Amino acid sequence: MKLNLKSVVLTALLLGSASMFSASIPDEGMFPLSELSRAGLKKAGLKISEKDIYNPGQIGLVDALVQVSGCSGSFVSPNGLIITNHHCAFSAVQLASTPTANYLENGFVASSQEQEIEAKGLTIRITDSYEDVSARILNAVANISDPVERINTIIKMREQIAKEAEAKDPSIKAEVSEMFIGKSYVLFRYKTIEDVRLVYIPRQDIGEFGGETDNWVWPRHTGDFSFLRAYVSPDGKPAKYSKDNVPYQPKKHLKVNPKGVEENDFVFILGYPGRTFRHRPARFIEYQQKFLLPFTSELNDFQNQQMMLAGKNDKATELALATRIKRNANVMKNYRGKLKGLRNIDLVSTKKKEDQELSNFINSKPELKSNYGTLMQDIDQHYQLVFSDALRELWFNNLYSGIRTMHVANMINSFKIAVANQKSEIDRKRIFDLNIENVKKQLDAVYESYNIIADKNIAARMFSDALNLTDKHRIQTIQKRNFATNDQASSFIQNAIDKSQLNSKQNLYTTVLKDANSLINYSDDILNLQVELGEELGVFREELKRREGVLNQLMGDYVAVKEVFQSKNFIPDANSTLRLTFGNIKGYSPADATYMSPFTTVKGLLEKGSSGDPEFAYPQPIKDAWLAKNFGPYTRKGTNDVPVNILYNMDTTGGNSGSPIMNAYGELIGVNFDRSYDATINDFAWNESYSRSIGVDIRYVLWIADKIDNAQFILKEMGI
Repeated sequence: MKLNLKSVVLTALLLGSASMFSASIPDEGMFPLSELSRAGLKKAGLKISEKDIYNPGQIGLVDALVQVSGCSGSFVSPNGLIITNHHCAFSAVQLASTPTANYLENGFVASSQEQEIEAKGLTIRITDSYEDVSARILNAVANISDPVERINTIIKMREQIAKEAEAKDPSIKAEVSEMFIGKSYVLFRYKTIEDVRLVYIPRQDIGEFGGETDNWVWPRHTGDFSFLRAYVSPDGKPAKYSKDNVPYQPKKHLKVNPKGVEENDFVFILGYPGRTFRHRPARFIEYQQKFLLPFTSELNDFQNQQMMLAGKNDKATELALATRIKRNANVMKNYRGKLKGLRNIDLVSTKKKEDQELSNFINSKPELKSNYGTLMQDIDQHYQLVFSDALRELWFNNLYSGIRTMHVANMINSFKIAVANQKSEIDRKRIFDLNIENVKKQLDAVYESYNIIADKNIAARMFSDALNLTDKHRIQTIQKRNFATNDQASSFIQNAIDKSQLNSKQNLYTTVLKDANSLINYSDDILNLQVELGEELGVFREELKRREGVLNQLMGDYVAVKEVFQSKNFIPDANSTLRLTFGNIKGYSPADATYMSPFTTVKGLLEKGSSGDPEFAYPQPIKDAWLAKNFGPYTRKGTNDVPVNILYNMDTTGGNSGSPIMNAYGELIGVNFDRSYDATINDFAWNESYSRSIGVDIRYVLWIADKIDNAQFILKEMGI
């Protein structure tokens, strides 16, 4: 094993501090499976063995966990039944809906497997196993000093290791995840299920009760749950959607406890949290606060305004744009919550102080100073460069997701180049015919949420914004057109979209994509503009890759030295790999003289509904059942009411949506779906006093299924 001098120094210091590491308390609590022994679960209140959760080579609770596209979920029956969030199934429900069969608004209940319908766009991933491959990757870059070569080698090695794993076992999909930037890498093997179906989706005024008003807010009264089913081929192998497929039989499914939980009860979550950034320097937080968070939230706000206007008087358009609007709104409110939190606790100043203390520590140790003496200055220089053209990068990052006509242009130009580069007409026709169906499939996905009016207005805003950028932030492709005013820039892009065949799927398919020659011969301002922007972005991406290589090495050193300084091993930031977090059902005080109880009830739901706000509309059967006290066995002890949502101090982030909340015995008692507004800052800093997550109480799920939607088959299948 090759080690450079820096590694030798750090290894010696780490070994010298080993006794301190073993006694230290880990950071926060998104524990990888390999770190469960450090979590202190038994001391915290776990009643089962840690090996009942995860034991390599044996069946455990982790085998009931799934990743549902960008969310989490869990098996709750031996026949592939999965519970996750309503918002995690939202896009699939939207795609299945029409103005006459509006499952998004009215819900969907399949009382038999024959009635279940395809959940388009959703896939299920199950973690099969994992393996640390850090040494192999870091050895490959040990003697590489060029940042671009370093990052390219890391990317290549990650891909190579994944391919090797898939070659050994073709039934799995493999990914190498970066646990710490430039420091540690783990190979994960996944089973992927492609045939997913909708089983039971509550109606929108249950699953989205409170809408954007209540999003990221406590108290909450949202029935954010859905049931899906995983299907495989008759021989048990993953397969595309087919009527011949059969329900998947998982190794493990969770037992549902209809008695729920009480305040202060121990609980834990398994799931796939997306991204956190707690082991980053002050300058990274400053970048978030100055650039990324305000730019993205403001642009998302504008995009949503345009899309809502476009669908205001057209139900089909409203449905088509629903998922984009929901995702944008979710990000927008999350980012604004983060901005509020960053300013409230002044995290940048706190991080600057920590970084200065780390710098002083490095300079106080000759063996560290000789190797890391310029580390903090190098980090500062890196972020000075990032700040200098941050708005340019953010504009490009949102170009194709914001202006969908430009996204289509990018795809058409790529296809056009592939066809035109063939030497003979026969070869051009062959390449066209070979790829046209796949290209159309990708285009279909874009056009599903395309609206020309909204697209023109979003494009006008983005081009106007680009014209106002200065210095290194400037978009040269737009600047060189010498628009005199913002209106000129806006009018140019709007007219280009108007005149393009790309603004209509039907026109595009019947003219431009009619045959190979039609594709090659077609040109317009949008396609030409995309080529120019693509070339500018290509050059910029090379610079961004160089920076990524620099940051990779800097962050590897930063985390390693910080672990020595603080005398403890860190828990890696979340990166969409399987993690465990634990805590208690617990309220909090977000402001002076204010206490938030950890349970809400149906009574509270009705009180919100009395406001007359359409976002707080609810089905009449809920009120009828509540007035009749038709609660069944789903009440919370001592309340004579059904609990709706619960609050707890577990450590969650995006990607934990749909994660099962389990009690001390590993039984399902709720489904995680959100955080409180004060906890949106969790991605950067976690604090027990304000970091609270929100879940739907299993008693509310069962009550809605039983008493409101007549979906008793769900209860029966789960063994209730």
